[in-house]
Amino acid sequence: MAPPCRDAYAPGVRFAKYEGLGNDFLVVDTAEARAAGLTPADAARVRALCDRHTGVGADGVLFVDHAAPAMVVRNADGSAAEMCGNGLRCVARYLGATGDALTIGTDAGPHEVTLSPDGVNVEVAMAVPRLAPEALPMVLEAPLIGGAFPLDERTLEATAVSMGNPHLVSFDDVGEERLVLGPALGADPRFPEGVNVGFGRMGPDAMTLHVFERGSGWTRACGTGACAAAVAAVETGRWARGRPLPIDLPGGRLVLTVGERDQPVRMRGPARRVFSGTVELPATSRSE
Repeated sequence: MAPPCRDAYAPGVRFAKYEGLGNDFLVVDTAEARAAGLTPADAARVRALCDRHTGVGADGVLFVDHAAPAMVVRNADGSAAEMCGNGLRCVARYLGATGDALTIGTDAGPHEVTLSPDGVNVEVAMAVPRLAPEALPMVLEAPLIGGAFPLDERTLEATAVSMGNPHLVSFDDVGEERLVLGPALGADPRFPEGVNVGFGRMGPDAMTLHVFERGSGWTRACGTGACAAAVAAVETGRWARGRPLPIDLPGGRLVLTVGERDQPVRMRGPARRVFSGTVELPATSRSE
């Protein structure tokens, strides 16, 4: 029997699959991936790897530089994300930061992480939240904090927060209409670089949250989205500053603590290694 044709493939790249509350990622060593022909700039190959039918399947690829250490995030559609909270927890597990604080560089700046002794939960000092329109960026003259955000047929009460990446959070009870509003808001021209959209519901002891993530769509969990929602809850008087806020996402629970405006948001939640392997890469980019 003739050997299988491999003309369509380049050498394989090693990866480890991790997930944080169902938000899943392929974690690759930056140098090894580059040697195999995969770089963060190769959007077509990132999309191929993240495809859940013809690839490994993931919400994104995390390129990790062990020496720095540092993380570069690419979404499932190949686009860049400045920061990913669930991904950062996964990278902390990948690097094995058990019991000790470790600083990991990202495109949104350095973040301190600590892996708990139980080997499950990771605490992350996320970014200092920013509310100024230019921080997102957002085409408005003043910060949007529990303000009116008009759409074609309705107006939402919303808060805009940068956690190193842009977020728009609303606590309006929109029900299943969020399935239409999320994508529409994500592409709203008032956010020239796009925006992640969160819909939160406050209870007496916790929040439930759904996030439409820029570049990935509706996700089981979004760490920076949970941070932004916690900031929005504090800034609009729905939750006390400094009080830990449990946030329930479709994939599970994160605990967020919002301090003073000049302090990082603290996030605590799980991350888990699923499996590892080697995957062949398409030798040529797929058509757009």
